[in-house]
Amino acid sequence: AAAPRLLASVRALAASASRRRHLCSSAGSAMPDPAAVFGQLTHVRVTQPSEFVRHIVLCRPDRLNSMTWAFFDEIGRCFDAIGEDPDCRVAVLSAEGKHFTAGLDLVDAAQMLGGSNPDQDPARKAAEIRRTLFRLQAGLSALERCSKPVIAAIHGGCIGGGVDLVAAADIRYCSSDAFFSVKEVDLGLAADLGSLQRLPKLLGSASLLAELTFTGRRLPAEEAHRVGLVSRVLDDRDRLLAAALSLASDIAAKSPVAVQAAKRSLLFARDHPVAEGLAQIAAENAAMLQSEDVARAVAASLSKEKPSFAKL
Repeated sequence: AAAPRLLASVRALAASASRRRHLCSSAGSAMPDPAAVFGQLTHVRVTQPSEFVRHIVLCRPDRLNSMTWAFFDEIGRCFDAIGEDPDCRVAVLSAEGKHFTAGLDLVDAAQMLGGSNPDQDPARKAAEIRRTLFRLQAGLSALERCSKPVIAAIHGGCIGGGVDLVAAADIRYCSSDAFFSVKEVDLGLAADLGSLQRLPKLLGSASLLAELTFTGRRLPAEEAHRVGLVSRVLDDRDRLLAAALSLASDIAAKSPVAVQAAKRSLLFARDHPVAEGLAQIAAENAAMLQSEDVARAVAASLSKEKPSFAKL
């Protein structure tokens, strides 16, 4: 008897939600069209391999997918657009070529961080460089800022800024040939785009992180798996991509309301005490438990059917 009542509730909720979505779409939106943003990108390519899954590919293999000023701008705009894209519930990030990325493009980096005037007052030059670093940080933090889960599929070398990039993803898979290097120490500087802030929350050993940071040595795939940087190691790049895209499809079939609320809560819990995290999810679910998705999921479970959820 419970299932018919739930199904009736689902129909009523769905009709109400449809009316609300119609009103919202009639009002228009100031957000840029995600497809238009994707079409402007040259350092990354965006495709849709399956329903509600976007695949973002670093596509400069001839330059080892090195990270230029344009790359930081594009990766930020790309993931900000994905966060607003109703046709995307999960994003997979991978790369073409021999390596995932060689990190910062050194020629471009020298121009980016050298300041516009070499004779400038040191304090003003420092302020200019600081503003540049904030912009670069914001580009990579777009993965974390994105409301949708981001799965990084890493093969070959993931060096320097590449580690900063994948550390901002929610899930990391890699191939058996992958290696990671916090390489900045070999360039005479401390990593400043996220590795030193996110890796302490990701690795199971502060001692190992200090070793990697102070030496720049390679962290091979199996060791990365053992210490928790990646959750799976696949035999080769083809199997890696297949596994990442399969995982993305599994997540995309879940309620987008539930998945996005869970991402917000996980990120909040990472940076706050348990009591504050519990308060945050209670406030979150005070609204989310009223979603039609709850009724749909429960009804589907009772009827042994696959649930279907509206775009968010």
